[in-house]
Amino acid sequence: MFGIGLPELMIIAGLALILIGPKKLPGLAKSLGKTLGELRKATDDVKETIFEEIKPIKDELPDGRELEEALKKKFLEGEEEGPEAEEGKGAEKGKGRGTGTRVRSR
Repeated sequence: MFGIGLPELMIIAGLALILIGPKKLPGLAKSLGKTLGELRKATDDVKETIFEEIKPIKDELPDGRELEEALKKKFLEGEEEGPEAEEGKGAEKGKGRGTGTRVRSR
């Protein structure tokens, strides 16, 4: 879980036994276990709440295939106009080369 193996756990248990003492260690382990259990329940509740809130939003989004088909359709419609049509649009509006405007930068 945290990269702690059996030898490290034995050292931690030995230090806890020495520092806390044999009388208080079982009570401390019991309260630590209860706390971790409650923490796990709380995180599970938060996860469940988040998933319940996200599910309606996720259902509204198109799936991958629908999105792919829509993009292909849009792309193919744009190709039908052709690149010549795009060049003509810019030249008609005076946005092509030779408009006579010059921009200087300092």
